[in-house]
Amino acid sequence: MKHLSKISLALLLLGFAFSCKKAEINSETSDQSAAEVADSTSTVPTSSNAAVEPKNSNRKFVRTADVKFRVKDVAKSTYAIEDAISKNGGFVTFTDLKSTINERDEKQINEDSIVETTKFTVENTITFRAPNSQLDTILKSMAKEVDFLDTRNIKAEDVTMQFLANKLSQKRIQKHTKRLENDIDNKGKKLDQINESENDILEKETESDNAALNSLSLEDRTAFSTVTLYLYQRESVKSVVLVNPKNIDSYRPNIGLQIVESLKSGWYVLEGIIVFIVKIWWFMLLITIGIFIYKKYFKKILHN
Repeated sequence: MKHLSKISLALLLLGFAFSCKKAEINSETSDQSAAEVADSTSTVPTSSNAAVEPKNSNRKFVRTADVKFRVKDVAKSTYAIEDAISKNGGFVTFTDLKSTINERDEKQINEDSIVETTKFTVENTITFRAPNSQLDTILKSMAKEVDFLDTRNIKAEDVTMQFLANKLSQKRIQKHTKRLENDIDNKGKKLDQINESENDILEKETESDNAALNSLSLEDRTAFSTVTLYLYQRESVKSVVLVNPKNIDSYRPNIGLQIVESLKSGWYVLEGIIVFIVKIWWFMLLITIGIFIYKKYFKKILHN
């Protein structure tokens, strides 16, 4: 009996240890699954090898990027992104912040008022240039502004051979130009031949300048990446109560008020006439005296 109780106790301890181990395995599996789900649903633009400047490399890359994502507030995100660009040595070359009206509706709410409802989407297109060494840093700094990532395309074009081709072309043109100059200086030629040679030199110098400009353009494009961002936010709705212009007659006063206003206006006119008469009292007095003198003296003389 005592031996049986020992076996039961051992089985109980073994079962308890097995249960703990299973719970630990399930917990680890659950954590791993949650992490995988989080990674699969992430909307934040993560790092990219195409956006990282390789160290100790002689290769030259022209990097461009196009990123489209939704934000909570386009205006605030625009200011934050522009600040991050500036802090990392970049500069904005284009920005187009605007509201696109999707729908507009008017409904009458009473006799003289309507409510105007506008559904619109705020969006912005930003083009900026940034040092290649800071491109990945800038893209990562935008992660906190992203509410939903639509697309993120990063392109790194290897232009090492173009650099080499431009340099070789410049050398060839410079050598050819020097040979032409030596021929003009050392060989006595007629004027028309010298003019032709001078024109050839001018043409070769122009080609050399063009090759140099192409090299400078490539150096600029390899030194600074060009990035275009498309920002937008969820559709917004704005309602405003306005006067109904179709029922503007409802603002006219009723007939009683119109009569009262007419009486007031008439009284003001009468007051004006009385004031005018008072102002010309002297003229009225002269007329009265004139009439009196006429009747008393001149009228009798005329009858006699």
